[in-house]
Amino acid sequence: MNNGTNDKPYRKTLHKASPTSRNPEQHRTFAPMKPQDMLFEPRDVFKKLEFDKILDLLEKEAMTPMAAERLRETTPSTHFQEIDIRLRETREFKLTLEKNDRFPLETYSDIRPDLRMLAITDYTLPAEAFQHILRILQVMRDVFRFFSAVKKEIYPKLYDRIRNLSFDEELIRAINAVFDEKGEVRADASPDLVRIRREMQHKVRELDQRFRQIIAEYRNKGWLSDTPESFRNGRRVLSVPAEHKRKIRGIIHDESDTGRTVFIEPEPVIEINNDIFDLEGEERREIFRILKKLSATIRPCGPTLGQYQETLVGLEVVQAKARLAMAMRAGMPVLKEKPLIAVRKGYHPLLFLKNKALGRKTVPFELKLTPEDHILVLSGPNAGGKSVAMKSVGLLQLMVQSGLLVPVHELSEFGIFERIFADIGDQQSLDDDLSTYSSRLQNARVFLEKATPKTLVLIDEMGSGTDPKPGGAIAESILQGLLRKGVFAVLTTHYSNLKVFAFRNAGILNGNMHFDKDTLSPTYELKVGRPGSSYAFEIAAKSGLPRPIIDYARKRTGSETAVDDILIELQREKQELEETLRAVQEKQQSLERLIKTYDSLHQDLEVKRKRLKLDQKEFELRLNANTSREVDKLVRQLKEEKNLERVQQMAQQLKQERAEKARQVDDINADVLKLEEKTGTSPVRPFQVGDYVRLRAGGATGRIETLKGGKAQVAMGGITVTVHTRDLLPVAPPEKPNYAAPSADIQQAAAFESKIDIRGMTPDEALLVLEKFVDNALLSNAAVLRILHGKGVGVLRKIVRSKLREYGGNIARVYHPEPENGGDGVTLVELA
Repeated sequence: MNNGTNDKPYRKTLHKASPTSRNPEQHRTFAPMKPQDMLFEPRDVFKKLEFDKILDLLEKEAMTPMAAERLRETTPSTHFQEIDIRLRETREFKLTLEKNDRFPLETYSDIRPDLRMLAITDYTLPAEAFQHILRILQVMRDVFRFFSAVKKEIYPKLYDRIRNLSFDEELIRAINAVFDEKGEVRADASPDLVRIRREMQHKVRELDQRFRQIIAEYRNKGWLSDTPESFRNGRRVLSVPAEHKRKIRGIIHDESDTGRTVFIEPEPVIEINNDIFDLEGEERREIFRILKKLSATIRPCGPTLGQYQETLVGLEVVQAKARLAMAMRAGMPVLKEKPLIAVRKGYHPLLFLKNKALGRKTVPFELKLTPEDHILVLSGPNAGGKSVAMKSVGLLQLMVQSGLLVPVHELSEFGIFERIFADIGDQQSLDDDLSTYSSRLQNARVFLEKATPKTLVLIDEMGSGTDPKPGGAIAESILQGLLRKGVFAVLTTHYSNLKVFAFRNAGILNGNMHFDKDTLSPTYELKVGRPGSSYAFEIAAKSGLPRPIIDYARKRTGSETAVDDILIELQREKQELEETLRAVQEKQQSLERLIKTYDSLHQDLEVKRKRLKLDQKEFELRLNANTSREVDKLVRQLKEEKNLERVQQMAQQLKQERAEKARQVDDINADVLKLEEKTGTSPVRPFQVGDYVRLRAGGATGRIETLKGGKAQVAMGGITVTVHTRDLLPVAPPEKPNYAAPSADIQQAAAFESKIDIRGMTPDEALLVLEKFVDNALLSNAAVLRILHGKGVGVLRKIVRSKLREYGGNIARVYHPEPENGGDGVTLVELA
């Protein structure tokens, strides 16, 4: 598949069915990224942001030239799905490295030239080509074996690389039947080859025996040199001094440079050598026939073999990215489709690696640019880290859109930009007859013409290169143009008017690189919200300039430095007010949530209280019914005594008591109905024939048979009862014949989902979602909750634990499942 980030296409095409391809037409890939998909100005943006050095580091992690070439061609993509997949598969490969779960990638050779020749009808591959193909097959076999059932779930994106491929070891067996472990054609590759080599061995033994006899004979006669034998023209020959050459019958094959030694094939072994020569020719023809047959066997699988190599190259590219991520302690940020930059604990990748090698600490930075505040004007002293911070933003963005993990906190967020413009360093050009300032103005013109809201602009030392006053005015006008275009931008400057412009206009943030006034040294900490000072006079004093010179300079620039000081103070006060306002708003939101929760709990408690009272009154009615027999007995006694007046009084009293209790039951029942309607627990639709219901009193369940005039006939077991619909509650249909009567909260419990995924949320978002989730769980009488938060550095896991502690006795147990079920990335909660 095309890594889009530039793993070149791993393109899977339709091809002839083969033993190792299950369903080739399913093989698809992302279309190769077109050059116009992303625009860079000027053309050397990669070099200015040092992305080319990242590519150099990636290239060093490659095992094969094919992967190195593909890594060198890595470019950013603008396709969200493509970038997301590349980031996730790199994160999964990094996980294999962290867990020491060895992924079986080994070196292999490029078989594409061999496959092109193999496509020619009747072409026979050389023996070396089969060894290259065998290597590809062996590595691919190991990759398939790696993905056991469990690992398919742990590394799903990596498994997607081979998901639509299948593998059959028949080709490996076919090649191993011809070649041994050293890559030589096996002696038993065919019956004819067995015969040929057996005859050759016999002839070689015969030749050796006859040659030893000849050497012994001629040595005794003194006709041989000190080294009696040699090989010439593939023949075994005697080394004979020139003066004895006519004494030995045979064929002269060669002579020494001095002419003193001749090399003679003696007549008695010529026929044997001829037989061996013929057998060698027959052996070559038989080996060619075997290789031709093997080539014909492999030919239909050529497209699949090409897919295997592309798959391995793609996996090797991912491996290189994961190894680099390990070196720079990089992780996967939250990816957003729209432009956004929210860096938390971010590092410049190259600076981090350099300081890591030197044992130095690298200071992280934090920055957030949104559609509301999308431009940062960064100021501060020279050598304070302004340019590094600005380049970090651009480099991290390029890396993310290239599918590379970046050294930032995992809760950092990166959107997708379609254009990246950078004006960094000296742009002077003798060829184009441009000065440094002219080139900057030309860049500004191009930026303003081509910028869109999906553009990231980086400008270093904005407005510099000319007279400060007109230069500052032009820079302010350009900044205004960029603001109107809605671009995202990070600009560094020393100009006060740009800081004032940022203060006065919404959408622009001031920022500074912190400077320690006591030590007069930079701390390299990025502070957003306040402009910075150049601290020129302080640094000048530290450098040893005479006091009079510095005092004179202060007088000359008094008003300008005063503006800077006032602006810094105003920005500080503004930031404090904004922080206070945010805190008040957060407390207000929290209070509203608490009030809403209280109202809900209060209403629920009131419903339960009314229900309890209703149950008590119904119990009293049933108790009166149980005592009716005693009343009847008393009435009979009174009738026998003929005390009719007393009988009438008791009957009237009993009738009044029953009527009063029935009225109380109806009143309470009406109150319950009103409360249920208010709290949303009453039936959401009218009852229908066939609905399963529960009696409000008693809890008996049944099925509605008929509906008429607000009353329903309900079949309960073997009897049918007629009740008013207001005395019924809906329940879920029973799953089994012996299903117990559900509780009053069954409808709410059935609608509640007992698992939640908070990965990718900010801590504030996670707290809000968690609170609502656990509250609903308690109201729904849920038993076990599953909270998926991911592993990372454990921020969300800590937030979950902290929030659950607020529920005290409502929580029975909090724990993590087994590693194969999510481990530390999942929290299970058992409710009391």
